[in-house]
Amino acid sequence: MIFRTSAKAPRFCAALLASLMVAACAGRPHDILVPSAQTAPGTSRVDLFVATTRSPDKAEPGNMFGGERAAEPSYAAISVSIPPDQLRKIGEVQWPHSSGDPSREMVTVRADILDHDKALKELHAAMRTSARRQVLVFVHGYNNGFDEAVFRFAQIVHDSGTSATPVLFTWPSAANVLAYNYDRESATYSRDALETLLQGLCQDPTVADVTILAHSMGNWVAIEALRQMAIRHGRVPGKISTVMLAAPDVDIDVFRNDERTIGPRSPKFILLVSQDDRALAWSRRLAGKTRLGAINPNDEPYKSELQAAGVSVIDLTDVKANDMMAHSKFANSPEVVRLIGQRLAAGQTIEDEDVAIGGRIELATEGLAGAVGAAAGVAVSTPIATVDPDTRAELGDEIKEVRDNAALATGDPSN
Repeated sequence: MIFRTSAKAPRFCAALLASLMVAACAGRPHDILVPSAQTAPGTSRVDLFVATTRSPDKAEPGNMFGGERAAEPSYAAISVSIPPDQLRKIGEVQWPHSSGDPSREMVTVRADILDHDKALKELHAAMRTSARRQVLVFVHGYNNGFDEAVFRFAQIVHDSGTSATPVLFTWPSAANVLAYNYDRESATYSRDALETLLQGLCQDPTVADVTILAHSMGNWVAIEALRQMAIRHGRVPGKISTVMLAAPDVDIDVFRNDERTIGPRSPKFILLVSQDDRALAWSRRLAGKTRLGAINPNDEPYKSELQAAGVSVIDLTDVKANDMMAHSKFANSPEVVRLIGQRLAAGQTIEDEDVAIGGRIELATEGLAGAVGAAAGVAVSTPIATVDPDTRAELGDEIKEVRDNAALATGDPSN
């Protein structure tokens, strides 16, 4: 047996299924990448470069790319309009409805598929206007459609306040909660393409610094690509300064091995963990092994191993989650997304006074103008928040909470 069953297992599964039903009720966006000509005062714009191993979505062209695997990478330039900050909640994606209202929703204003040379030319043009010539590469996680990855990254770029040039690497997720194995294989399928992208950025003289932000299963793609680079070239290129591992759905033993293979001259790893992450708890039950993103960094041997490897750890367990799975705190918590963009990535140290009682992150007002990249000076000696397992809600309470949230989300008290 991979793992031992217990009395708590059925209750956990019930909570998980209830959460998935809520997600299904909410539905997914469609055709949101069709450019809109509408404008509104006070909006801002995020310009993204995209590299993908997905095949074009011929059934729904408005989605651009689907969940099938392509033989060769494709490239695109996509621009997303962001509503005025005073009319939106920071940390949330304002999904458009029908044609979209830019005054209160995020809408697409450009969506062009480019060949490699055209994409490179536009990237160079963007780098010439960048003060610090930095690139932020985002690798999304499991169960993400192409359009979802685009809008989530646009939200992260805007809300973090980074001035880095954003590059989205999106791999062929089936965007189906039941397609975990397919997504896992697609992630592995895409590691060569990500390695090629990163190597190209590092060899580009217009690029001075590369930061990687990976989420969930996207960490598997990122870590494997870095491991391959280290094996192939003897080390990871020095331009890759920082790798942020947000809720990594990675086997803890695999990470140990890959970190050793990458070697001492590796990028600065910043690990964001949360012990209340329900998605990673589900993944652990499937794999039978603790996931890196769900460890308690105060426990041994994790604490000593991470310190020895120079991995900075931020424990987000006590940060309130806006999603029922508590799996996307890095992006949908206003405090965390700003912390990532304006403190960590600027190479500033997180001090104890940045954290208020109860685990809520408080940002100081000084020094918030930093951009993503050059984070080699980050030093996090202790996790910023911990939680006593005895204070966590019982699984029965979790089920009730999920059901209550389902009723609120759908208007159906029987959900």
